[in-house]
Amino acid sequence: MGRLEGKVAFITGAARGQGRAHAVRFAQEGAKIIGVDVCDSLPTVPYPMPAKDDLDETARLVEAAGGEILTVVADVRDQPALDKAAADGVAAFGGIDTLVANAGILSSEGPAWEITDRAWQELIDVNLTGVWRTVKAVVPRMLETGRGGSLVLTSSYTGLKGEPQIAHYAAAKHGVMGLTRSLAHELGPHDIRVNSVNPGNTETGMVVNDFSFGLLRPDLENPQRADAAATLRQLTLLNVDFIQPEDIANAALWLASDEARYVTGIAVPVDAGWYAKST
Repeated sequence: MGRLEGKVAFITGAARGQGRAHAVRFAQEGAKIIGVDVCDSLPTVPYPMPAKDDLDETARLVEAAGGEILTVVADVRDQPALDKAAADGVAAFGGIDTLVANAGILSSEGPAWEITDRAWQELIDVNLTGVWRTVKAVVPRMLETGRGGSLVLTSSYTGLKGEPQIAHYAAAKHGVMGLTRSLAHELGPHDIRVNSVNPGNTETGMVVNDFSFGLLRPDLENPQRADAAATLRQLTLLNVDFIQPEDIANAALWLASDEARYVTGIAVPVDAGWYAKST
């Protein structure tokens, strides 16, 4: 029997990267998946966003792992769309036991006072308000069943410390930490645990691109992956560059499982020691 046998997991940003890794890993452990993704480009995002084909590939991988999945194209900024996704998931699978609020973006960089209003608002709307909206859609369904559960909110190592050039991202991820801790207080009496995972730079489409390479190596005119990797190895304690999405999924799996049944209100950095080395 799998560690999530009989459970249902609602996962945002499921079309690729960490969200796909969560969906596949949870399915391997017996969970049914409700996989949500916007599957579209956003105006301020300077790298390719996932498409519907990517979400379909996640579904194929989940099914290849022996799992069941309901895929939904929805924007985490759209409350009615999230509400419908949650309702459809309950109708299909009988409830929701776990939320992995993973959807997130990175947009134009620069000193905080130079970030455009549009870039600031779009990132905050997705990375912070979108997490809150997802909670609003899922938690009432969890409360209705009365069987407890787990929320895993994706923050970042930048949710634990400041970082130059991406103040909007750090602010949003710090906000996710505040939301995590407050929800742990509110939902504890309902036997719903709330924790965050705080990834370092992970090998996903959001991180492995020319824009992110430039953030890591602003000293170079056209930095490449190898340049960014060399910087990352210097920043971590474990001499690691890009963390694999599966490593984040394993941490989220533990938080969602009964192995962590008394764990709530904490942050779990999966960053090869980046945060520890910087403090």
